[in-house]
Amino acid sequence: MDIFDVLFNVLEQVWYVVPLLIILSIFKSRWFKGVFGEFLVNHLLLKLPKSDYTLIKDVTLPTEDGTTQIDHVVVSKFGIFVVETKNMKGWIFGSARQKQWTQKIYRHSSKFQNPLHQNYKHVKTLESLLGCSGEQLHSVIVFIGESTFKTEMPPNVTYARGCIRYIQQFDEVVFSDDEYSRLIESLNQIKLKRGIATNLKHRKHVRKIVADKESKESIKVCPRCGSAMLMRETKRGENKGKQFWGCSTFPKCRMVKQLS
Repeated sequence: MDIFDVLFNVLEQVWYVVPLLIILSIFKSRWFKGVFGEFLVNHLLLKLPKSDYTLIKDVTLPTEDGTTQIDHVVVSKFGIFVVETKNMKGWIFGSARQKQWTQKIYRHSSKFQNPLHQNYKHVKTLESLLGCSGEQLHSVIVFIGESTFKTEMPPNVTYARGCIRYIQQFDEVVFSDDEYSRLIESLNQIKLKRGIATNLKHRKHVRKIVADKESKESIKVCPRCGSAMLMRETKRGENKGKQFWGCSTFPKCRMVKQLS
């Protein structure tokens, strides 16, 4: 019996270990955690009573200078809730008026754009396109992942489950049944169709504003999605310890820029 026969016999006995290791590595990966986090927010929002709330996901809207993307829009008789999800870990420091918030992982600190400011454009775009008043729209920021708020956050900045409590505290009817139906129909008509063309159009618009944003603010901006870039460090392989810029929305956006 040669060495190849021995190896073949061993593989016959432990073949199931390979797919098991692959599955375990996927479960532990940032990609899976990000996808699961997005699924969790969708799952939570879908628990809202369907008679009064309608969830519309991954909405790309046209703007005067390009496009803007919204993670989740919840249309209800009690208002329209514009939900922005942030997949981050570590300690989070920030306040409503600060332009930049801070993420701290062990001894390393990074700045990222205040998500309330980021979501403001989404709210104003919907306000204009749907013909609603500002009082009828509400900005909601949901943090998923292993993050901890280390400063007191505004009530509309929550962890995953907190978004349901925040949304349901608005119990005054502001839209009639007819208006509620009209808003859902209008939003579905206005939003751009999902696909490669829409994504390319949005990315082209983001690239146009990146240079201007980086020159005005002391933050690095993702040229693909427009979110803040964070300083990260390679954890394994031949480049272990090497720092690079990575998009703060990873794994939703996997843009990477090497240090110049």
